[in-house]
Amino acid sequence: MSIVTTEESVYLNYVNGAWRKSSTGEVIPSYNPADINEIVGKVQSSSIADLDYAIQAAKSVQKSWGKLSGSERGEYLYKVAQILENRLDEIAETMTREMGKTLPEAKGETARGIAILKYYAGEGTRKIGDVIPSTDRSALMFSKRVPVGVVGVITPWNFPVAIPVWKIAPALVYGNTVVLKPATEAAVTVAKLVECFDQAGIPEGVLNLVTGRGSIIGRGLAESPDVDAVTFTGSNNVGVQIGQTVAARGGKYQLEMGGKNPIIIADDCDLDKAVEAVLNGGLKTTGQKCTCSSRVIVQSGIYEAFKKKLLDKVKEIKVGDGLKEETWMGPCANKSQFEIVKQYIQKGIDEGADLLYGGDEPQDDDLKNGLYIRPTIFDKVTSSMAIAQEEIFGPVLVLMKVDTVEEAIELANDVAYGLSASIFTKNIGHILSFVDDIEAGLVRVNSETTGVEYQAPFGGMKSSSSHSREQGEAAKEFFTSIKTVFVKS
Repeated sequence: MSIVTTEESVYLNYVNGAWRKSSTGEVIPSYNPADINEIVGKVQSSSIADLDYAIQAAKSVQKSWGKLSGSERGEYLYKVAQILENRLDEIAETMTREMGKTLPEAKGETARGIAILKYYAGEGTRKIGDVIPSTDRSALMFSKRVPVGVVGVITPWNFPVAIPVWKIAPALVYGNTVVLKPATEAAVTVAKLVECFDQAGIPEGVLNLVTGRGSIIGRGLAESPDVDAVTFTGSNNVGVQIGQTVAARGGKYQLEMGGKNPIIIADDCDLDKAVEAVLNGGLKTTGQKCTCSSRVIVQSGIYEAFKKKLLDKVKEIKVGDGLKEETWMGPCANKSQFEIVKQYIQKGIDEGADLLYGGDEPQDDDLKNGLYIRPTIFDKVTSSMAIAQEEIFGPVLVLMKVDTVEEAIELANDVAYGLSASIFTKNIGHILSFVDDIEAGLVRVNSETTGVEYQAPFGGMKSSSSHSREQGEAAKEFFTSIKTVFVKS
């Protein structure tokens, strides 16, 4: 059976090396947010029985997969990377139609997925332990890393290629098997990604895809005693529940959650570059990145000049279908997120912030069927306001005025989150103070808050994560366990 029953555009689960319908017979439609009358495809609304079958498939082959050499496992990832590269345009277009980001962004994300696969393919030939001096001179002592076992992977809709890949690739290369549950709003794109693994000949049961509702499949992964570890990216509320559930049964968990990321604009900065960074870091992908700049903290000496430049640039933004070449910012990814963004905009108005620009739906006839909100800028925002404290995950920027960089750093830290933060300044003293004092896992200087290189650790502080790190060599800390070995003749 193929990935999809083409007569209905129904995409199937991938379990134990085959594409399968769920036992429920029910499907969930995935809509194009640029035109909600268009269904991109339908995915399986799976049951616990479907999930259990996938978990047992993964469990049954984990030991044999783990006994392959790292190099052998890496070869599969190289093959997947080659196939994904050949299908880049097709998968990127599906991503744009399914979750709304512009086509150049979707192509960039897919290219990043290819790079991540190649990086972790190389990890298969790197060291997995250390020789440790023993107090007994006649003994050999060393450590070695071993697979955790079966890993449940739960991914969001905003990066339907990059996030699944940066979880699946290290899990597999370190010898684990995987059961993947993607967000239903992006599951068509993820199914095509998983098809690349199938085409690469990944052994049966090593990678399994089960789509469905989080309350059933996500919770099932968290509760199953046969899932040794769960890695999750998504909202704080769901992440906390998953972490507590997995911990209660003694499993291993990794959570990457929200952000309320500050960008500090010091009065000695390059103003044009700072404005560009705020636009790109705060509004591209319609503000739907966990690392997006949402709080813009500006020194009073340049506040008015910065605000004018920012408004001038925001007014030039072309909102529309991400498949169109002229579009700079696409729609919200789904109806739920669209309504959440509108609610926060109203909260900002009700709390007394000054709505400088946007906050409404564009009136163009060709956009009337899409989930569009114009880029939104609030002024006169205080730290106690909901729009300054809570993650909105939409195209909303709040401007906050301070007198000093020290005050800016204190304000930047005045939230529950600690994912990403940036400063624009030419003052080395300000840079060093920012690097030392900011409470964020990703710290950037004279650069937007978004973006992390795949070979570097990624993760947050405070409520943004479970304090583990993804990507780079740091990924092995979650996806492996350490054995300390003592050998005496």
